[in-house]
Amino acid sequence: MQSAALQVALAYFEAWTNKDFEKAMTYIAEDIVCDAPAGRIEGAAGYRAFMGPFVQILTSAHLIAAFGDDETAVVVYDTETVPVKDAPGAECVTVRDGRITYSRFIFDRLPFEISRSRQP
Repeated sequence: MQSAALQVALAYFEAWTNKDFEKAMTYIAEDIVCDAPAGRIEGAAGYRAFMGPFVQILTSAHLIAAFGDDETAVVVYDTETVPVKDAPGAECVTVRDGRITYSRFIFDRLPFEISRSRQP
């Protein structure tokens, strides 16, 4: 049986990796706080602006591992995107009342920056 936070984290992961971004956003709290390599993002609108473009360039995703308890979950995955073929990532999320209220993203920005620098 999956914990409450893990259920939400996996449902969110399933939605955005299947490019159903609107469904994914239903798991995000209006007052979400997200710490990502680019800095802190506050609020659902900011989070949408952060994740939306990534979902658009996503070509595939593979779940590596997921763990959680009633309030916290960790999801580790590999993604492939149009510009970067190997983009692993991880998220540690806090869930309250069925919504993700905090997300700590961990991923390497360097391959994306290199890809951008090679574009004309």
